[in-house]
Amino acid sequence: MAKESMKARERKRERMVARDVSKRAALTTIIKSSSTDETVQNAKWDAMLAIQKLPANGAKVRLHNRCGLTGRPRGYMRQFGISRVTFREMALAGKIPGIKKSSW
Repeated sequence: MAKESMKARERKRERMVARDVSKRAALTTIIKSSSTDETVQNAKWDAMLAIQKLPANGAKVRLHNRCGLTGRPRGYMRQFGISRVTFREMALAGKIPGIKKSSW
C-alpha cells in the first residue's frame, strides 16, 4: 500500500496537468513553428521562457500511473486501472467478470 502522501502528490500533479494543458499546448505550437522570420524567432524565445516559468509538475510527463485501489506505482495494468498484484487477487476471488485462471 502506497503512502497517502504519495497518492496525494500524484492527485495534485493530475490537477496541475489538467489546469495547464491548454497553455502548454499553445506555447508548444509557437515553439515548434518552422518559420525563420525574426519576429517569429523572438516569439519562440518568449514562448520558451514562458513554458520554463510554468510549474514542472504541470507537465504531462510527470504523471505516473498508479493502482486505483492500493496506489502501487509498478506493475500497472492500463486495461483495468489496477496493479498486477491487485488484479491477481481480484481475479482469483472472482471479482473481475470474464477472467479466470488459465490451466492446460
